[in-house]
Amino acid sequence: MERYKILEELGDGTCGSVYKGFNMETYEIVAVKKMKRKFYFWDECMNLREVKALRKLNHPNIIKLKEVVRENNQLFFIFEYMEHNLYQIMKEQQRPFSEEQIRSLMSQMLQGLAHMHGCGYFHRDLKPENLLVTNDVLKIADFGLAREVLSMPPYTEYVSTRWYRAPEVLLLSSSYTPAIDMWAVGAILAELFTMSPIFPGESEIDQLYKICCVLGTPDWTAFPESTNISQWMNINYPEILPANLSDIVPNASLEAIDLIRQLCLWDPSKRPTAEQALRHPFFNVGMLVPYPLHDPLELRLNNMGSKPNLELNLWDFGTEPDDCFLGLTLAVKHSASNLEVVHNVSQSMGEDILFCSGFENHPDQSVFWSLLSPDQNGSGTPVESSLSLSYRSDYLCL
Repeated sequence: MERYKILEELGDGTCGSVYKGFNMETYEIVAVKKMKRKFYFWDECMNLREVKALRKLNHPNIIKLKEVVRENNQLFFIFEYMEHNLYQIMKEQQRPFSEEQIRSLMSQMLQGLAHMHGCGYFHRDLKPENLLVTNDVLKIADFGLAREVLSMPPYTEYVSTRWYRAPEVLLLSSSYTPAIDMWAVGAILAELFTMSPIFPGESEIDQLYKICCVLGTPDWTAFPESTNISQWMNINYPEILPANLSDIVPNASLEAIDLIRQLCLWDPSKRPTAEQALRHPFFNVGMLVPYPLHDPLELRLNNMGSKPNLELNLWDFGTEPDDCFLGLTLAVKHSASNLEVVHNVSQSMGEDILFCSGFENHPDQSVFWSLLSPDQNGSGTPVESSLSLSYRSDYLCL
């Protein structure tokens, strides 16, 4: 450790203390974690779960372990230095995060988790304090409770800080899966919007009660391996109906609410994996999509030589005037020009289509159409039709 100079203490935990350090050979700022227990053999150092996990995990969103040093039976971990943790940032934040900031932080956390779970490990202690941030780059840290997915149960009863602990852990299930990490992700996502924990229990039983107040009481028979249910049931709480999550997280979009709801499901087998969560609509807002395009609206983009064709089929228009309004925006390259509009009407209708076209924001890049069927009074009524648009571009922006 003579190569390192300790500058200041950053934090103190159950297993060790973390310091800001300086490598006097490379002039690099590092984080030094000094373990509290003594280690008398090198093999026991290398067999630590934290060391085994971090030696295997190599990802931009997972903290990098640079070196392990044993000196005078003291063990030191040398990590890359990160300026803040997410808890500190939330505590010092003067105003709520924007949804774009939250989307970026959550995307990075899920990418790190997807790599971790894919490599056969789950974290078991995800919380804002263990998510480190420098210049908007997030890295998952503190793998002291990390475990291999294929390791045999029974698992440790105490895992994670209570507020982020999955219900199957609170109920002392004899086995659990990486889905406990996904529960913590949902709790952290909600907290980033509200700046306060969504399940702030004061004990294990109170933690379950707080969860029930948000999600409603579950079917307790879904937890056959749990040993803490009898204690919970003896409290004789009445049946609790689920709350409206949009009232609890009022500044979150519908997509964010849906993702929180999916991540914080009672049944761990129904929670999305990290990879599945990354494909949720919450992370796919305003993305540039190369053709061919596939989405639930049955938009089909067919390459027809140099002039690709977009066909949009419209179904189930109502009888109210507002039901027949279609807004469609195409964003094209600067080099694209001469947008050509071709319309085909269902032969059974025998009507023409009125296109009200106008340019918004960037006249040379986008065009906006309203699709209406004109009647004799010049007002639009619902129609059954198909719309074909021909354009000269390589990309669609939806």
